Amino acid sequence: MQTLHQALTNTLIKHRLSFAPVVPFNLNGENIWHINLTASNPALHQINLADTEAFSRYIFGEMEQQKAVAAIGGYNEDRFLYHRSRHFDGTTEARTIHLGIDIWASAGTPVSAPLAGTVHSFANNNNFGDYGYTIILRHELDSCQFFTLYGHLSAASCEGLYEGKAIAKGQTFAWFGEPQENGHWPPHLHFQLITDMLGKSGDFPGVCAPSERDYYLSICLNPAILLGV
Repeated sequence: MQTLHQALTNTLIKHRLSFAPVVPFNLNGENIWHINLTASNPALHQINLADTEAFSRYIFGEMEQQKAVAAIGGYNEDRFLYHRSRHFDGTTEARTIHLGIDIWASAGTPVSAPLAGTVHSFANNNNFGDYGYTIILRHELDSCQFFTLYGHLSAASCEGLYEGKAIAKGQTFAWFGEPQENGHWPPHLHFQLITDMLGKSGDFPGVCAPSERDYYLSICLNPAILLGV
């Protein structure tokens, strides 16, 4: 008998050519920078990552140097950068494993739904280093239910929302937020694919501890297929 993970993976593969773009970039293009945010990136050791302006200068300076319109990366990445915030400290083990894909681009970049869905929940998770404004959509495809999470959005993204609101495939429903509204990060989108919300609303772990990696990866599938990358 197929697990939910296997069934959803097969369903997404079946429909992989039908998803609408989430962002207005060709994420397979040569002008996309594949960013490394692990401890193996020496540049991160030279930056005060808790200084959002300094972190932003690094991200967007590198993008300009590489003539990139956006940067992408992060699924299942063991990240060095979460030392910037106590939000990721655990009682015995820090959370460092990233469970989604990040797309780094200018604040105001529009975000569209890859397929039709409804608003599951939304919130302003406003701790330093958290998601800031966050929207979670519920989807159903070939009888498989799953959720997509969009973090680090603008405040305007949540205006007029309500749980159960229909969002059409390809509909622009959100925008990348400025640091003061997106959890104090350089502007980017955290995009996550979730099979089980674990009873949570408006929030879901986007980073887990290494000891929890296998469990969270089993319910947070690689969202690259929805992004067409």
